[in-house]
Amino acid sequence: MNEQIPVTGVRVGDVLHGKYRIDRVLGMGGAGVVVAGHHLQLAERVAIKFLLPEALPNSEALIRFTREARAAVRIKSEHVARVLDMGTLETGIRYIVMEYLVGNDLSHWIEENGSVPVDQAVTFVLQACEAIAEAHALGIIHRDIKPANLFVIRRPDGQLSVKVLDFGISKIPATIASTTDLSMTKTNAAIGTPLYMSPEQMYSARRVDPRADIWSLGVVLYELVSGQVPFEGPTITDICVRITTRPAPSLRVSRPDVPRGFETVVAKCLERDPDSRYQSVAELAIALVCYAPARAQESVHRICGTMQAAGLSVNNGVPISDPAGGAPDVTTRRRPRWSLAFGAIALTLIATGIARRSGVHAMTAASPVPSVVAEMAPHPVSATPPGFPTRSQQSTATPVSTPVHRAIRVRRAFSASRPLKPSRDVFDDRR
Repeated sequence: MNEQIPVTGVRVGDVLHGKYRIDRVLGMGGAGVVVAGHHLQLAERVAIKFLLPEALPNSEALIRFTREARAAVRIKSEHVARVLDMGTLETGIRYIVMEYLVGNDLSHWIEENGSVPVDQAVTFVLQACEAIAEAHALGIIHRDIKPANLFVIRRPDGQLSVKVLDFGISKIPATIASTTDLSMTKTNAAIGTPLYMSPEQMYSARRVDPRADIWSLGVVLYELVSGQVPFEGPTITDICVRITTRPAPSLRVSRPDVPRGFETVVAKCLERDPDSRYQSVAELAIALVCYAPARAQESVHRICGTMQAAGLSVNNGVPISDPAGGAPDVTTRRRPRWSLAFGAIALTLIATGIARRSGVHAMTAASPVPSVVAEMAPHPVSATPPGFPTRSQQSTATPVSTPVHRAIRVRRAFSASRPLKPSRDVFDDRR
């Protein structure tokens, strides 16, 4: 019962600060050990992460340990492992109390299954994007997104859910960081896991912006679907050279059955030039939604809503929201409206020709508008588009005699109502 764990003065069965009973060891890494515990007052299982004694003289390990707790506690998404408490033992050992998770990380999924279906991979990544979107909205860049830091649990309703772990090397803003945190952030050292690091992160960790996390998410997508990372090598140096000098190999070489559009999305994440990638996780989420189950659309709504609430761009600098200011309507992003307009014109031309041949008079302005034409209008409509007459004007306006004219008029009104595209909103990196 009193089995010693690799932390000075702590044994299985001990109670920390009268609250947390130590039950068993769950796992151990290079600088810390995680144990299963029990909150005595709340009768709730918890996970407790201790910093190993040998890491105490290492100031960088101490900084990362504190950084992990400070960053995670500010992100309220259900897709981040919750931090419940933090403290220091009399021996100087620091610990973090977190929610207890039952499941496996995605690296185990890949080891056991080799790969996962595209829709499941996209669902996992969209859930991770919910957490990353909230982090980016707070100015936090994870910098170590990889399958081992994406933990899969089963929710009470039976659905699988991803939890993003380990913000220990995240880049955090001055409002969250301490003086020691900032001193580490300002270094030019390359920190992270090489297989998942973007080219710019190879050169300097402090210069990265949210697009570095987009690269890592692309690598995760590639690995989940193919069972292998896009850039491999016998040494870290070889891996770094390939990432910084070579384009990512085609995903369809290892998985010929994946849709070409999905391959294009992953390839865009893995562009060496950050300006050529998706510029936000919201933009990535919108590109991925058509490859995910219908229920995953809720993730895209939350991602876009989080970015908009923080004043960040959603889709290449152009916010996409309904006229009432609600969540973006991702379902209307799949088909360009101009294609609907031209399709409507073509259909009305055909209909008019058939009507004339059969001796039927063409529709007048009082006739109901075909559904395909009505679909061109922004939905829901909360205001009269520029160039369209108001209701009072419509009652006295001269009727349009043919459906072709009416379709052209709708098309012109839609073009006039489209907002001008502002310049790209680049993430402000002041450090």
